[in-house]
Amino acid sequence: MSRIERSERGERRDGPIIGADKSFRLDRRDAKLAGVCGGIANYFDVDAFWIRLGFVAGTIIGFGSLVLVYIAIALIAD
Repeated sequence: MSRIERSERGERRDGPIIGADKSFRLDRRDAKLAGVCGGIANYFDVDAFWIRLGFVAGTIIGFGSLVLVYIAIALIAD
């Protein structure tokens, strides 16, 4: 997902907008549970599959500690 910005001459350029106000929001449209992984994926402009895979791997390796992080993000964000 790339954003389109206009240069000083009015030309369109594809790519991230530098200096744009970027804020984290839960993504309810791409949600499996609470939208945390979808929101992180939108924030970093990556596919949500990789974020979900990272959460699963981190939960297995960390003996479930990322479940608490996921719940905290779901309760605090939005």
